[in-house]
Amino acid sequence: MVHGGDGEGVPDLETVPFRVLKREAEYEIREVESYYVAETTMPGRSGFDFSGSSQSFNVLASYLFGKNTTSEQMEMTTPVFTRKGEPDGEKMDMTTPVITKKSANENKWKMSFVMPSKYGPDLPLPKDPSVTIKEVPAKIVAVAAFSGLVTDDDISQRESRLRETLQKDSQFRVKDDSVVEIAQYNPPFTLPFTRRNEIALEVKRLDANF
Repeated sequence: MVHGGDGEGVPDLETVPFRVLKREAEYEIREVESYYVAETTMPGRSGFDFSGSSQSFNVLASYLFGKNTTSEQMEMTTPVFTRKGEPDGEKMDMTTPVITKKSANENKWKMSFVMPSKYGPDLPLPKDPSVTIKEVPAKIVAVAAFSGLVTDDDISQRESRLRETLQKDSQFRVKDDSVVEIAQYNPPFTLPFTRRNEIALEVKRLDANF
């Protein structure tokens, strides 16, 4: 189990397993293992407006905290999870980060929760048809960390900056079909300057001997 609590204000929760292949001043290259997510399409055209984000977060949280097809009750292991009301289905440990990505070829954003690794492919099915379960295959990504509130304009600027910076990398290039992905590690009430966010683009290796 990998935990994300490696900095002040970051919850000590299970997170996506990865290893760092390379570090630069403005980004790092990570090799990410495969993992499962629960995903939903966000309403509206913005990925980070409060109303749409809250609605999508609540839809996914409902699935995670019991709105699924399994009746088995599982032990809660994190403080965040204990603040929820008593669900009537299977309880799953909360994980981090919450990932938001823009869908290719459509003006919609999708939000996903990383699923606890102990379930593997045996996750209970969601009762809400707007929630889908999918496996994210292993991949290599370029990641740049930042703090503060996340806005669409800010993400657009950061994506352009990351793509431009990666053009100078002699070992990795952004994949042609790569779409921007944002990871937010903190609860919504966290002070902006203590928040941990990351922007990521999938890349391909140029040097086979690296």
